[in-house]
Amino acid sequence: MKNFEIGKTYETRSICDSGCIFSIEVISRTAKTLTFRENGERVRRSKIHTDNEGEWVRPDNYSMSAVYRASREAA
Repeated sequence: MKNFEIGKTYETRSICDSGCIFSIEVISRTAKTLTFRENGERVRRSKIHTDNEGEWVRPDNYSMSAVYRASREAA
């Protein structure tokens, strides 16, 4: 199971436009929360969820919000 690691960057694509890529850089974490810098701008915190693919976070709560997975580490 993949876990978020401090100092690493993770990416996801927009649901509406596959050419639009969002990224987060993990600043710190606990067992239940992730603190990250979103798109190189503001610092946010979100609850960590887990499923059979590993950890994931969804910073916003609307139907087309970005979902970041620990398995999608930026190259």
